[in-house]
Amino acid sequence: MDSKGRLIIPSKFRDDLGDPFVLTRGLDNCLFVYPMEEWRILEEKLKSLPMTSKNARAFVRFFFSGATECTLDKSGRVNIPQNLCEHAQLEKEVVITGISERIELWSKENWDQYMEMTADSYEDIAETMEELGI
Repeated sequence: MDSKGRLIIPSKFRDDLGDPFVLTRGLDNCLFVYPMEEWRILEEKLKSLPMTSKNARAFVRFFFSGATECTLDKSGRVNIPQNLCEHAQLEKEVVITGISERIELWSKENWDQYMEMTADSYEDIAETMEELGI
């Protein structure tokens, strides 16, 4: 990421991402990037959550309040707003991962810590996935 908060999205992600797309706060101190079609699907699911649930209201606020519609410049860069850079602690080195219907943006440091932490519990996580039918 450059000093102006611009990040080059690798060309292999650009076609699937489309333009415009939505960038928002993600979980685990990363950012989520959604193609517009996927964002609309997720938006409908979140709108259907019960307003009487305190946790549902909190999650929807967290998720939507950080969302911003973005476009790529002619060099394939996205300008990441300062509040989102702060959330994900993005500075110079950024890890970009494709996660099915979205892209995740991580600071290199947070990604390395996350991978180290989850590597130790990978088998436990796999057992949980089996319980979910995967």
